[in-house]
Amino acid sequence: MAVHNYDVVVIGTGPAGESSAINAAKHGKRVAIIEKQQAVGGNCTHWGTIPSKALRHQVKQIMQFNTNRMFRDIGEPRWFSFPRVLERSRVTIDQQVEMRTRFYARNRIEVFFGTARFKDEHTVVVRDNHEGVEEINAQKIVIATGSRPYRPPDIDFRHPRIYCSDTILGLSHTPRTLAIFGAGVIGSEYASIFSGLGVKVDLIDSRDRLLSFLDDEISDALSYHLRQNGVLIRHQEDYERIEPDDSGVVVYLKSGKRVRADAFLWANGRTGNTDNLGLENIGLEPNGRGQLQVDEHYRTTIPHIYAVGDVIGWPSLASAAYDQGKNASDDLLDEDFRFVDDVPTGIYTIPEISSVGQNERELTEAKVPYEVAQAFFKDTARAQITGDTVGMLKILFHRDTLQILGIHCFGDQASEIVHIGQAIMQQEGAANTLEYFINTTFNYPTMAEAYRVAAQNGLNRLF
Repeated sequence: MAVHNYDVVVIGTGPAGESSAINAAKHGKRVAIIEKQQAVGGNCTHWGTIPSKALRHQVKQIMQFNTNRMFRDIGEPRWFSFPRVLERSRVTIDQQVEMRTRFYARNRIEVFFGTARFKDEHTVVVRDNHEGVEEINAQKIVIATGSRPYRPPDIDFRHPRIYCSDTILGLSHTPRTLAIFGAGVIGSEYASIFSGLGVKVDLIDSRDRLLSFLDDEISDALSYHLRQNGVLIRHQEDYERIEPDDSGVVVYLKSGKRVRADAFLWANGRTGNTDNLGLENIGLEPNGRGQLQVDEHYRTTIPHIYAVGDVIGWPSLASAAYDQGKNASDDLLDEDFRFVDDVPTGIYTIPEISSVGQNERELTEAKVPYEVAQAFFKDTARAQITGDTVGMLKILFHRDTLQILGIHCFGDQASEIVHIGQAIMQQEGAANTLEYFINTTFNYPTMAEAYRVAAQNGLNRLF
């Protein structure tokens, strides 16, 4: 067995692992990273963020083509199969893998492909697919193994018509109807994608509203537009059993209803990838969801072993994971440390959603005297030109100080637009007020101009 010694070993090459490893390497540490798949990038690149967002982009283009009157001169609306659209999305995955492979080579980080398992608190054993075994010793270890879809034991995921959010990317046909259980971020995104391809979708939600952590008005807007596109949303429902057969799946709900569809997608919850790490050998114990508990410096109960990304739970976003990885790496390097807390939310439904800061419900409960500033995309020249008139920008601000308290955006490019407001929110004192948008000249026509329109709208509400 080959034995290797490093300053830092990172387990997992997703956003959290990548940023942690590269940051340590740039500070002169000898770094190794371990990946259980045959290519770097982690679940983010191969099963989660990248393929689903690339897939969404292709579907959005199809929807734009089929609803644009100008294209009627070219021909009738086009129908595209799910596998064909998915194949185009794989190009992005390949590009991401190639780029990230270069990152490790350029920073002289050694990549080990295989399954990692702790032997002791400073030693990780890596076993590859060819039964090769290597032992890696390190002073500091970062666990960034990510998560996978939670699979209830009473559902037969081996059946060819039952999928989770990983296996749906292997769907080889386009179902006419699809039942999705779980209306969180993943369920809502796939409801948008499949309905955009003309599939009739039943979205089954155990709660009383979609994405209840969002501002209520934004959540309502998402519900409206999903329904406009043919999605049937069933709130406050739970399943009793799932029965597949050769021609489809029947979802038996506890309310007595039955939903039949050509295929079934389970999108309810995720589990941390900790079960095969040998944590029992070092005395670490994950919670019931396979997640590791960490302190405000991302340290586990063993001070030289850190955990970052989806494996620690909230907020389970690639953007936050990248920041967590870097900051954990800063901490183990004794550099300045920042704990990631106020993270912008990006939800890639069609249209997309993004927000940062507090929402109306939170401000009302805290008895903060806020006011609302709004701009509707249908009233902006850029949206009229592009045809993306669905959506709005909403700024919540303090009535007395005009301080910006929250930014909420729904519509095309929402996840880009929100960062303008985020940048101003992070300024100190008078720089973080609604007046910034009044006194700033925006290019015209742009979507960014919505900030000026919203700011003027908000000031007009004051008396």
